[in-house]
Amino acid sequence: MIFPDLIAALGEATATPYFIYRLRDAMLSDPTGRQILRARPRISSSTLSMTYLRSLPPNTVGRTYADWLDREGVSPDTRSSVQYIDDEECAYVMQRYRECHDFYHSLTGLPIVREGEVALKAFEFANTLLPMTGLSLAALVTLKPQEGKRGFEMYGPWAVTNGGRAEEGLN
Repeated sequence: MIFPDLIAALGEATATPYFIYRLRDAMLSDPTGRQILRARPRISSSTLSMTYLRSLPPNTVGRTYADWLDREGVSPDTRSSVQYIDDEECAYVMQRYRECHDFYHSLTGLPIVREGEVALKAFEFANTLLPMTGLSLAALVTLKPQEGKRGFEMYGPWAVTNGGRAEEGLN
C-alpha cells in the first residue's frame, strides 16, 4: 500500500537531521537505551515468542502487548524498513520507533481506529518530539465532531501530560 510508505518517508525526512539525533542521544543517556543500541534487537514475530508473552502474568508489559495484538488482530511485522536515513545508528533508532508503535498502543490501551491513532500520535509527539507525529495531529480535523471534541478536551491534555512525563518509550 502506497499511503503508509509515504507516511514512513515523511517521518524519515522530517526526523533528520536534528530530531533523530535527539532521540538517539536520549537512548544513549540511559543504560537500557545504550544496551539496546549496542544489541539492536528487532521487534517481530521471528524475534518474539508470542506463546511465551501470552503465558506471562496479567498486567506485565509482555502479556499486555500480546493481548493487545490479539485483540486488535495485528502482528509486530507490519512496519516498513527505514530507507532514507543514511546514518546506520540513526536508521536503527527510527526503525525502533516504528516497531515500538504497537507497544505504545498496548500500554496506553488506545485502539487502532482513527481517534485512537490520533491520540497516540499526540502521546508519541510529547514523548519523542518527532515532527511527523506532531504533523499527524492535523488529522483531528477529519474526525467526527464528537471524536474531535474528545481529542481536544480529553486526549490532547492526557497525551501532552503523560507523553512528556514518561520515560523514553524506545528504551
